[in-house]
Amino acid sequence: MDNLIFFVKEGFFHVLDWKAYDHVLFLIALAVVYDFKNWKKIFWLITLFTIGHTVSLLLAAYNVVSVSKAWIEFLIPLTIFITALVNIFYAKTASKDTKTNTNLFFALFFGLIHGLGFSGYFKMLIGSESNKFLPLLEFALGVELAQVVIVIVILLLGFIFQTIFRFSKRDWILVISSIVIGVVIPMLINNWIW
Repeated sequence: MDNLIFFVKEGFFHVLDWKAYDHVLFLIALAVVYDFKNWKKIFWLITLFTIGHTVSLLLAAYNVVSVSKAWIEFLIPLTIFITALVNIFYAKTASKDTKTNTNLFFALFFGLIHGLGFSGYFKMLIGSESNKFLPLLEFALGVELAQVVIVIVILLLGFIFQTIFRFSKRDWILVISSIVIGVVIPMLINNWIW
């Protein structure tokens, strides 16, 4: 039971680590186009992200995949940038739900990339344990719980700004996605690999 609590807590605070806010930025970019009536879609998006994240951690833990840290440190902010940029292009049609399939792809594929960014630390956490799968599932549960918390906050803020402050859905998406791009550009520049 102590191991379960330890790994769930590690997964939870991995996402909520303010020093590594890239995970939160990606969730903001991913979720800003949705509202509470789309809770099932957003649940599947974050679950797909967790699955991608978990698969890459699993592959890295068993030394099946190894990617240069420099590449991952560049690709993570790139995934955030792409997601927010696509939001801007689709902001006008966001209410028609035209980008669900695009977001499903982003969630799963970009989850793979984000998971690789944490693989070194996760390998250190599990050490030489022969059974890496159970701690990985416990860690994934913590990641999923934290993502649910973040997405609820994003949806709540969207609701407040769109109902109380009368932001249109389009403006909400444009403003938040632009802020995310503004935050992520320095990350891209600092981790530029060419």
